Amino acid sequence: MDVQSPAGQPDGTPAGKGTDGQTSDAAAGSPEGQPAGAPTGQTAVGRPPSSGHAGTRHFRIWRGSAAGGGLEDFRVEVNEGEVVLDVIHRLQATQAGDLAVRWNCKAGKCGSCSAEINGMPRLLCMTRMGTFAQDETVVVTPLRTFPVIKDLVTDVSFNYEKAREVPAFMPRPREADGTYRMAQVDVERSQEFRKCIECFLCQNTCHVIRDHEENKKTFSGPRFLIRLAELDMHPLDTNNRKRLAQDQAGLGLCNITKCCTEVCPEGIKITDNGIIPLKERVVDTRYDPLVWLGNKIRRRPS
Repeated sequence: MDVQSPAGQPDGTPAGKGTDGQTSDAAAGSPEGQPAGAPTGQTAVGRPPSSGHAGTRHFRIWRGSAAGGGLEDFRVEVNEGEVVLDVIHRLQATQAGDLAVRWNCKAGKCGSCSAEINGMPRLLCMTRMGTFAQDETVVVTPLRTFPVIKDLVTDVSFNYEKAREVPAFMPRPREADGTYRMAQVDVERSQEFRKCIECFLCQNTCHVIRDHEENKKTFSGPRFLIRLAELDMHPLDTNNRKRLAQDQAGLGLCNITKCCTEVCPEGIKITDNGIIPLKERVVDTRYDPLVWLGNKIRRRPS
């Protein structure tokens, strides 16, 4: 994976991407580490893309490290049909050779080049320059939810720590003929969640941890809530993750604003198809009075 920056970058504060290959929304020149000129929490551009605008364009790129930084202005040539990542690479080649950015596939499938563009969490490689008006300034900052390492590269190790807390898949015993059987509808129910490219844009935009750093200890975020939902919906899995979802992953903190769904580049319906059904399953097992009574009866000593 290409992280185009000098070695020895500090680990740090406001925004960004993790050491494994994701970007983040960095803090710009404000005390709280917010990128200047980029509205927080914005999740939609609201303008239909155009065919592409060639010519010289005005960019503002967040430069800095964990110790602090701010937005720097650049005038850069843009060709028709290019994406923001193309322009970042041109800046590296012509004006800012030490500009740090994480990227890999340049095809919207690795999730590495996550950043915030004009305040909206997006993939640099999937955001076409034709999306913006020709006279519009393009502001690129790292992900705000994670600590900045350098420039547009952030430390998303939080996400890998949360991934390790998810219990592994535990299939039931095979059928007598040595195979597994399940209905196609059960396969399709959780298949949607496997499209996740772990760009962590949903993690970045979720206000539960974006605006409340203290919640990171008790909230796993939408990416791992749908991982729990995927496993819990799997017809072959025998591991009950409902208690973990409520007590350790912080399912109750999610108030289903659907901002995570809005920024997902794979179009996964995170809230409607994952988090809400998981909440319903938890309610059924923990708060349904008949289920509660049945559990009490089963636990009575003989």
